Amino acid sequence: MRVIACCKLVAEEQDISIKPDRSLDTTRATYKISPFDLNAIEAAVEAAAQVGDSTVEVLSVGGKVLENAKLRKDILSRGPDILHLVMDEKLDGALPYTTAHVLAAAATKIGFDLIICGDGSGDLYAQQTALLIGQRLRVPVVNAVSRIVSITNQQLVVERTLEDLVEVLDISLPAVLAVTGDINVPQIPAMKAILSAGKKPVSVMTMDELGLGNISTPVVISSVKAPEQTQRQRVIIEGDGEEQIATFIETLRSQLK
Repeated sequence: MRVIACCKLVAEEQDISIKPDRSLDTTRATYKISPFDLNAIEAAVEAAAQVGDSTVEVLSVGGKVLENAKLRKDILSRGPDILHLVMDEKLDGALPYTTAHVLAAAATKIGFDLIICGDGSGDLYAQQTALLIGQRLRVPVVNAVSRIVSITNQQLVVERTLEDLVEVLDISLPAVLAVTGDINVPQIPAMKAILSAGKKPVSVMTMDELGLGNISTPVVISSVKAPEQTQRQRVIIEGDGEEQIATFIETLRSQLK
């Protein structure tokens, strides 16, 4: 069985600064594996362990950040057998439609039985990519998966934890899953795994090799800004008498208008 975990590299939150016009400055930001994709990689490794003769492969698309050897090693130290990259400047900051288009084309070229994605990304959290991959590949796709109950070469059983119930779904393979953060607790790689990660293969593909040299981008981000900050009123009401309570209620009402 070939299990592919999709992985996105995102800017470290603490390195992002906000400019006076409320736009985000990531020029000095370091990058990391999207936290939700850590769950996807761990789920892929666990799923493959339940089926004999399986490989776990990670697939990522993006720009120059994918050249970072340290990040490549971090991905491979978490259990995958090989890392596949689709690198192109046009994929730097790509939105879900374009990302899913490229991931689907790359997965088709690689070959797969199961594709596992995080429920969203650590930056946009659009929660669209997995669904769009499934649509493009025309295979079953299920999001919000909180547990993989069982898996064979032909079928898997998963759980989706909803607000007031738990769904149990039987899914025929090949398929695409989007897993939540509740599915597992990603392990910290051991030193042995980190050292052996440098010996694992990395495959690099281009857009032209996938036949996507002229891929369209129907959605473009016009701007991303931090929320407007409002000044605190700093109203202090002392005492617990009826008059103070009435003042407190009136103050709350005035702020909610």
